[in-house]
Amino acid sequence: MPDATLKNAPTACDPVTLEIVRGAVRAAQAEMEALIERTAISAFIREKKDFYTALFDADGVMAVGSNLPVFGDICSPVFRDFPPDTMRPGDLYWYNDCYGSRGAISHSNDQVLLAPVFHDGRRCGFVMGWAHFSDIGGLRAGSISPDTTDIFQEGIIVPPTKLIDAGVTNEMALKIFFRNSRFPEQNVGDMRALMASAALGVRRIEEIASRFGTDVLADGLRQLVARTRNLVRTKLAETFDYGTHRFTDAIDSDGHGNGPFHLRLALTRERGPDGEDRFIFDATATDDQSPGPVNLLLNPDVPGTALSMFYLGGDPAQVCNAGGPQAIDEVRLREGSLLWPKFPAPLGMRGLTLMRFLAAVNGLINVAGGKAPAAHSAYVISFLRGTFRNDKGELEPFLMSDGIGVGWGARPYADGTDAVYFVAQENYPVEFLETGYPVRLRTYGILIDSCGAGRYRGGCGIVREYDILAEEAVLAVRIDSVKNPPWGIDGGMAGGTGRVVVNPGTNHERELAPLSDGNVLKRGDVLRIETGGGGGHGHPFDRPPEMVAEDVAGGFVTPEAARRLYGVALVDGAVDKAVTGKLRTNRPETKAFHRHAYVDSLG
Repeated sequence: MPDATLKNAPTACDPVTLEIVRGAVRAAQAEMEALIERTAISAFIREKKDFYTALFDADGVMAVGSNLPVFGDICSPVFRDFPPDTMRPGDLYWYNDCYGSRGAISHSNDQVLLAPVFHDGRRCGFVMGWAHFSDIGGLRAGSISPDTTDIFQEGIIVPPTKLIDAGVTNEMALKIFFRNSRFPEQNVGDMRALMASAALGVRRIEEIASRFGTDVLADGLRQLVARTRNLVRTKLAETFDYGTHRFTDAIDSDGHGNGPFHLRLALTRERGPDGEDRFIFDATATDDQSPGPVNLLLNPDVPGTALSMFYLGGDPAQVCNAGGPQAIDEVRLREGSLLWPKFPAPLGMRGLTLMRFLAAVNGLINVAGGKAPAAHSAYVISFLRGTFRNDKGELEPFLMSDGIGVGWGARPYADGTDAVYFVAQENYPVEFLETGYPVRLRTYGILIDSCGAGRYRGGCGIVREYDILAEEAVLAVRIDSVKNPPWGIDGGMAGGTGRVVVNPGTNHERELAPLSDGNVLKRGDVLRIETGGGGGHGHPFDRPPEMVAEDVAGGFVTPEAARRLYGVALVDGAVDKAVTGKLRTNRPETKAFHRHAYVDSLG
């Protein structure tokens, strides 16, 4: 339709226009992410793609987020210091303060930029760019270490700050931030990319407001949020009967000799005084906070977002937004617990707990009768820090921050996904690693037999072996789900566990603690990292023998595991039907969950 016709349309956003607006704002959000990816400097943003963008309405309510917006209420921390009515075109706000934002961001490496959008003098929205910066100071290079004991050891803390005031940049604030990094050039480039992304988002939303009018845009964003809220509440009512449903999961350790730490979640459905349903999410029974950096400051918006991610299920007609959190009437957290720690508890490795929290939400859905996936592993993080000799023969410092994919849990209708880092984020390519860092990849592939057996098997983890070419290096590593592997469900078995080994198969072989720092490596050492797999779904003997044979041929399952776990005998890669039939007559009994053994409850 011509622009003039659209401007003369009714103020309410009709159904056709709503879909056009949805596509436009979603495209703007995706374009912002593409700009960050193509212009950032550090590998964790450019290659790993650890960044998000989002669009908010004029009141700061998230209308369109990334495919996995696990952040919380981004706008309120800024609004407390900078009321929206005082904002002007050209303003840009910045923070990374976890406690000050009530967990809107949950570790200090994540930097948030928020910009208001105006059209014809009227505020019509906000845009956000968020990215993980590789080093912001702190105890160790990378600003994240299992050794930390408070958040001050995890780098500089930036409270909500006006970075650009009506087009004028606060360069001194940026200089202070850059000065606190061991690799300031990376931070300069990453901040410029993030600022450019916010500027692009402002421009695109201005264009949409100009085309449709601010009233139509506002109504369209409101409808998108309401649509998500109504869908999620409908699905919650279909899944959760009246009463309280509970699920417990655990992480192994905090790296300081403490653990396991249990996450105890409950969801209650009740009738309110008005006769309408009320959904209450309660995590107050979760264990106390950790001395180590695995605490997760769980913003109250996150549980509803996690549930909505499952119910939206990748439907392209839906968008992740504040409708998910709005579907939950109340979120209860206990101060001093692992999910709501007291300041200044360390938070750097909260991703481990977040991944276990997301798996526990799946468990909560499953115990209520829903059909969520089995548990996944927590993606593995490593920091290799040290010096290498450059082309001039001079010693030069380096930091290789890496995240490695794991196996995800099997679904009730399909296998789990293999070797996934985190949604759209990626494993580093071999060529990039060898070009950018003093390492050489000896092995990079699927870790065989790491998948949880089942009618639908869990996803497999990864194995990587590095030749260390640095003169000296110190390794920090984060692996979880070793003592408490990802659970299988409905007869499916638990996923495999990860480990880290130096010089495997030699007289100098040593296995490293799965959550540790200060592991000294030298030139010529071989570092082997194995990551865990996802839990299985359904009895392994119900998996068609031909599919098991394909798994063996594809390098996901060994012939021995095929026989032992699936009751499938293979001869030269083909199914021996007679022997398989005999093996499967001895069908093992199962219970609701599997972790080391079959149990009715993981509590």
